[in-house]
Amino acid sequence: MLGIRVEGKTMRWTFFHKLGSPKWFYEISGKWMPWLSVATVIFLLTGLAWGLAFAPPDYLQGNSYRIIFIHVPSAFLAQAIYVMIAVTAAIQLVWKMKLADMAHAAMAPVGASFTVLALFTGAVWGKPTWGTWWVWDARLTSMLILLFLYIGLTALRSAMNGQVAARACAILALVGVVNIPIIKYSVQWWNTLHQGATLTITEKPSMALEMLIPLLLSIVGFYLFFILVFVKRLRVEILSRERRTGWVRRLMSK
Repeated sequence: MLGIRVEGKTMRWTFFHKLGSPKWFYEISGKWMPWLSVATVIFLLTGLAWGLAFAPPDYLQGNSYRIIFIHVPSAFLAQAIYVMIAVTAAIQLVWKMKLADMAHAAMAPVGASFTVLALFTGAVWGKPTWGTWWVWDARLTSMLILLFLYIGLTALRSAMNGQVAARACAILALVGVVNIPIIKYSVQWWNTLHQGATLTITEKPSMALEMLIPLLLSIVGFYLFFILVFVKRLRVEILSRERRTGWVRRLMSK
């Protein structure tokens, strides 16, 4: 029994280190790409087409609510990507995995893009709902801070090189992650114009089923799209940083 436990522990650590290998990730991710691309197109097109064209109008907001099928997934991703960056930052600081820092570098611009999309669609939705494009309430302000954090991470990496950049960006990412619970609970903690959570795990959805289903499909489609873009960016990052290694040279020579 002792031998089995030790063997199992060894296998888990072997897999963990294999997961952190740029070469292994590059090779295995190449097999995912076609399937990931197909799934992304199916979910994204189905969710957006259903939500934007076929879902019924809202009884209060009419057709202006339809931007929710873009705004909610992009807002979810803007926050989720930053949490992923913080996780990779912790892994990089503790275990010094090169792939973790590469993933950090690949995710930051994508997270910034989704944050811009969330802010823009929120402003478009806010104009007919609140009568203004922007208000300095807790939710919008904390989302703007999130955008500044993404920009700061990207700028910091551009200004430094090597392990110094990796460490500085990791520390900034971990410090900035405190903004995520502020975004999430800002509606409960402060008096804001922003509505409460559209979807929660603990409560029954308030949306009609014919609106909820396309929203869920859109969320899945957006997440798949992020994974697709992230993997593509990470593969490019791997080739750029590992360009002097033998396996990349052999790959480029084919």
